[in-house]
Amino acid sequence: MSKFDNNKVMPRYFAIALVFTFIGIAVIGRAAYIMTAKKQYWTDVAARLKRDSVSVKPSRGNILSCDGQLMASSLPEYKIYMDFQAGGEEKDSIWNDSIDHICEGLNKIFPQMSAAEFKRHLEKGHRKMSRNWPIWKRRIDYNTYTEVKKLPVFNMSKFKGGFHWEEFNARRRPFGSLAQRTVGDMFGSKDTARFGLELSYDSILRGSNGITHRRKILNRFMNIPVMPPENGADIVTTIDVSMQDLAERALIDELKLVNGDMGVVILMEVETGDVKAIVNMTKCADGRYHEIMNHAISHRCEPGSVFKVASFLVALDDGVADTSYVIHTGSGVMPMHGRDMKDHNWRRGGYQDINMARSLEVSSNIGVSYVIDKFYGANPEKYVEGLYRVGIHEDLNLPLVGYAPPIIRMPRKNRHGQYDNWSKTALPWMSIGYETQIAPINTVTFYNAIANDGKMMKPRFVKKVVKNGETIAEFHPEVLNEQIARPKAIKTMQTILEHVVSQGLGKKAGSKMFKVAGKTGTAQVSKGAAGYKSGVVDYWLSFAGYFPADNPKYSCIVCIQKSGLPASGGGMSGVVFHHIAEGVMARNLKLSVDDACDTNSVVIPDVKSGNIAAADFVLGRLGVRKTSPWSDGKPYGIPVWGRADSKKDEVALTKTKTHRNTVPDVTGMGACDALYLLESRGLKVRINGTGKVKRQSIAPGKAAVRGRECVLTME
Repeated sequence: MSKFDNNKVMPRYFAIALVFTFIGIAVIGRAAYIMTAKKQYWTDVAARLKRDSVSVKPSRGNILSCDGQLMASSLPEYKIYMDFQAGGEEKDSIWNDSIDHICEGLNKIFPQMSAAEFKRHLEKGHRKMSRNWPIWKRRIDYNTYTEVKKLPVFNMSKFKGGFHWEEFNARRRPFGSLAQRTVGDMFGSKDTARFGLELSYDSILRGSNGITHRRKILNRFMNIPVMPPENGADIVTTIDVSMQDLAERALIDELKLVNGDMGVVILMEVETGDVKAIVNMTKCADGRYHEIMNHAISHRCEPGSVFKVASFLVALDDGVADTSYVIHTGSGVMPMHGRDMKDHNWRRGGYQDINMARSLEVSSNIGVSYVIDKFYGANPEKYVEGLYRVGIHEDLNLPLVGYAPPIIRMPRKNRHGQYDNWSKTALPWMSIGYETQIAPINTVTFYNAIANDGKMMKPRFVKKVVKNGETIAEFHPEVLNEQIARPKAIKTMQTILEHVVSQGLGKKAGSKMFKVAGKTGTAQVSKGAAGYKSGVVDYWLSFAGYFPADNPKYSCIVCIQKSGLPASGGGMSGVVFHHIAEGVMARNLKLSVDDACDTNSVVIPDVKSGNIAAADFVLGRLGVRKTSPWSDGKPYGIPVWGRADSKKDEVALTKTKTHRNTVPDVTGMGACDALYLLESRGLKVRINGTGKVKRQSIAPGKAAVRGRECVLTME
């Protein structure tokens, strides 16, 4: 191309580029104009027609006790706000006229803030023309929300008055902290379970979200349901609220008394394995006891002497020895493979010669460890296999997050035939409850099996799932092992456990009203690398058993951890067991007055002196024999003062009369009659106690001096 041609083309390209540059500048300018000058116009257009898909949350299901009482429920809570731009000038006029009345009303509902403080707070939001000004800083319940909504301006629609709210689905426990670690909890306002049954059954309780299309037309929303939410179902637990409360109070009282650090109670129904109460208390920095962790299912520790029952049950079931086998415990100290095994009374001379049954009754370490070491020392695998067989090592597969299965190690030999995880002392110390790790729930399940004639039941926490009054799923009692040991061995152990309470170390767990069976336990608690030699010793005190022993209904374990002496499983945990057992049995008693009556005899009531005309009328209606030697013919309702004497088969009513100026004899009368007679003579009366008048400070027959005080002692 020639130079002449280039000179002709270049101006043409330059002109095209210039045109496109002006067009680009115009587009950018128009966009800037729309984004600034026309911003409000297009915002209003978008606000007139807005379409959205909104997820609708379902209501979370309830957690109920075994008798249908609410243990956890979802209740609405609200945060309340004010839109000061809503309603325009008409609303502002009403607001200015009503502000004082509104603030006075808010002060009555929320007395933490004065009316003046509310006024300053709301006027600040009004000056800012805030669209979302918080009226109260915290959430409020439904009843409080309805009270606020009755106030002027707030009772108008949110588009006219500006009052609006945000609703939350809050989880509440009507019984407070009762069984808190088992029932569970949620993460604040989030619908997320933290622990317990709330977490384990979250998919059932949660339900599923629904979908709603929201269309906004001229500042009004129209909801178009697409898929309704499916509300969560309710779960019915095995927890009995009254038993839970009884167990919690009994445990806390003892923890305070002995200055315990931690305590556990599990109460089970023998036949079904239903957990009726489960308590987990830990001493906190404020000195009070709270449910912090579910130690009942997660705290694996060396159980101590309650484990001796499993050791002897293995021996009885294998038939290697019976209860008549005699152990020479000597003075309470016996060398075992280079270490001394000691009984708790070794400083007092020990138990000398005792049989196997007595070894458990008095919790002899030497008695139990000697038997197990003698018959299983050459073959410890057989002993551990026996422990697995009787169920103390059973993995319960509980439906609660945090459950820790037992750890009872099996002896293992290397290729040279030597044990690489076992020592000579392992067997005797394992037999008395050391060198094992077992949570309280496993121990009580084992004792429950003994009470149930050898049938081991899985602990049950949830009975059924209910929705809209209908049962949609049921969890039946589950048998883990039909027979943990031979029936003869079980019967023998049942007898021994009764004797532990009636004539052994477990007497404080017993009751005068019914038989109790069980076993005490006192174990030193290891402190990690420092072992048991770190100064003050911690103790794990326990009592496991069942009641009534002759017809077992409930099994129970009580565990207390404390520092230093005194420390006694029977004297501390056994006392808690006693209170729980008697409380549960008293609750289940159904007594009738008719059952207590002897139909062949006549019950003579104890009648107070005083108005014997009234007594005569009542006794006549009851058909009680009486003597009424007066003949003035006064009908019932007109007082006849006298004395009443309840004899073996009749009541003698005697009329008495005292001069108006003389102090009457009011002994034997009730407070009402005595007060009337004395005050009618001008005396001032002071009463101490309740019941009948036992003594009067002014002797009968003395002159009645007006204004003088007469003190009546009632018993």
